[in-house]
Amino acid sequence: MSVLFSRLLSALLVLSLSIALPSCATNPVTGKKQLSLISEESEIQMGQQYDPQVVAEFGIYEDAPLQNFLSEKGKAMAAISERPNLPWTFRLVDSEVVNAFAVPGGFVYFTRGIMAHFNNEAQFAGVLGHEIGHVTARHTVAQQSKQQVAQIGLIGGMVLSPELASQGEALMQGMQLLFLKFGRDAESQSDELGVKYSTAIGYDAHEMAGFFSTLNRLSGGAENRAPTFLSTHPDPLNREARVEKLATQAQAAGTRSSYEVDRNSWLQRIDGILYGEDPAQGYVENGAFYHPGLKFYFNIPQNWKLINSPTMVQMVAPDQNAIMQMRLAPGDDVQSAAQQFIQQNNVQVTDSNNQPINGLTATTIAGQIAQQDQSTGQTSNLGTLASFISYGGNIYLLAGLTPAANFNQYAPSIQATIRSFAQLTDASKLNRKGERLKIYTTNRAKTLQQALLDAGIPQNRLEEFAVLNGMELNDQLPANYMYKGLGGSAR
Repeated sequence: MSVLFSRLLSALLVLSLSIALPSCATNPVTGKKQLSLISEESEIQMGQQYDPQVVAEFGIYEDAPLQNFLSEKGKAMAAISERPNLPWTFRLVDSEVVNAFAVPGGFVYFTRGIMAHFNNEAQFAGVLGHEIGHVTARHTVAQQSKQQVAQIGLIGGMVLSPELASQGEALMQGMQLLFLKFGRDAESQSDELGVKYSTAIGYDAHEMAGFFSTLNRLSGGAENRAPTFLSTHPDPLNREARVEKLATQAQAAGTRSSYEVDRNSWLQRIDGILYGEDPAQGYVENGAFYHPGLKFYFNIPQNWKLINSPTMVQMVAPDQNAIMQMRLAPGDDVQSAAQQFIQQNNVQVTDSNNQPINGLTATTIAGQIAQQDQSTGQTSNLGTLASFISYGGNIYLLAGLTPAANFNQYAPSIQATIRSFAQLTDASKLNRKGERLKIYTTNRAKTLQQALLDAGIPQNRLEEFAVLNGMELNDQLPANYMYKGLGGSAR
């Protein structure tokens, strides 16, 4: 993430941590002493503070049976871990991004996106053990001790590939949350713990290794990744080979005669799960963002990346020299909301007007914000253009931010987006439904490609669903074999 991009984000959202005096603590997993600025009590408090932020950012995915299964298996693993007495909490969050992550104090989160991509319970259990391992080995705490204040907008503790973790979709999810990006050694140790914990409760950890093939394909394959030595995360294929070896060793040392995979039971669990974005929470189509729930839409600057979450929508210029944000603003009316924004951000206003926007009451300001770089102490000026729009009983803030020197370059795009905000009345946009997985069963032996075509998957999405099923299109499926397609109904 560029220094400028970090500065722009920090100007929008400021997050600080109290700093304790350093001390030595014993790592629960290794038994060795390590530098720690954070006690276990403080670690738990941190997790309790972060948890509402995570819930606000992603939302909870309402699926009681799947949530109960996640909690049941998570607590079973936590009970045999090195830190059974933490107040462990496991949450299923509403995001299509394929990810799982943990924050200090025993809080672990799985997205519905990653749940949809698992193809058996053993894969799920291995990744669950991996995330528990980040907490038991105090990786979250160690990283906090090193950084003091984590980077805003960097989701960490990922199972995802290095590129997605650092620059891709996952980076853009949850800009205002504080998360940690773990290094190669921490990820490798958590892989070991994932094997250990999942094996201990009876699952075949070889399947965890197989899931790295899915991650490899989701990240675009080896040809699109940086060399392993340039990455802070292990390469998915290297991790696959290593976890295969660890699983074999763990099973050889165990007392069980067999280990569970449970493919069909997992597929039945995720039958009907929401797949991809949820249109009710907003979606992008033909260069515009539509929100059926709140009944508004606006245009997106050309080639800008949009990131949608329950708390805000953010858009980033391709060169990361400008950023826009749309969220609810405090205040009883547009003028009081504008005044609060000016005061809180010390905006030096250069222009303002009360012109309506598409018939909606609005106040728009332009100005500069003095932003200090805490690492260098230097002050730079940022240009901002912000509108406060009254609609549907809410005050919406649409604001753009860019270095003052670049303001004239980006102001037209920012202004065009602001001026496009309008009521959504198009029934076809308002009634858009999300896709849901449906579990099919083959009526005879056939290739995966033929099975997907039989299930109505279009040609241009066959490879997507091959990845989703963890198979190749030419793989042969026997009769009475379950596989993922689309068309399921909500539960």
